Amino acid sequence: MLCSRAPITTGTSVLGIKFNGGVVIAADILGSYGSLARFRDCPRVMKVNDNIILGAGGDYADFQYLKDIIEQKIIDEECLDDGFPLKPKSLHCWLTRVLYNRRSKLDPFWNNFIVGGIQDEETFLGTVDKLGTAFLDDHIATGYGAYIALPLMRDALEKTPDMSMREAQGLLVKCLTVLFYRDARSFPKVNLLSLF
Repeated sequence: MLCSRAPITTGTSVLGIKFNGGVVIAADILGSYGSLARFRDCPRVMKVNDNIILGAGGDYADFQYLKDIIEQKIIDEECLDDGFPLKPKSLHCWLTRVLYNRRSKLDPFWNNFIVGGIQDEETFLGTVDKLGTAFLDDHIATGYGAYIALPLMRDALEKTPDMSMREAQGLLVKCLTVLFYRDARSFPKVNLLSLF
């Protein structure tokens, strides 16, 4: 059995924040090959369905593999046509189980995911790491962003608890700019998805 011992092509920080009535997730589009900025168009934020957005940091191949499985889940649910689309809490729980299962087999998916969405008219923001550890919060950052961007996000949320979508998007762009200055694996071009 082949095991992935280390990630090859990686993406760095992913940021997510709730705003008044929605959620925003942002990440840059660089795929690093070690410390080489090798691939300059690797989008790591995706719209899963009308209620869910997903961002991924870590190994890009593992993200692509899980993205294909998630897209197939969406197709299967659309074929059922039962009026019950996949919800953010369900995807978050499923990712927790999948990542924990692979970690238990000593062949982890080398990813950190942020799941955002709207369920029952409430905003949802959660994260899952490669060990299957999961939690929910109003603002989440993975990778180096957990050290650099998270304090900036906390400060902004304390000053403006009821952020508008524009303010939240501006905050994430500011945080990604700071990360570009400080993180050797980041890039100035970003993907930013909002759901409201």
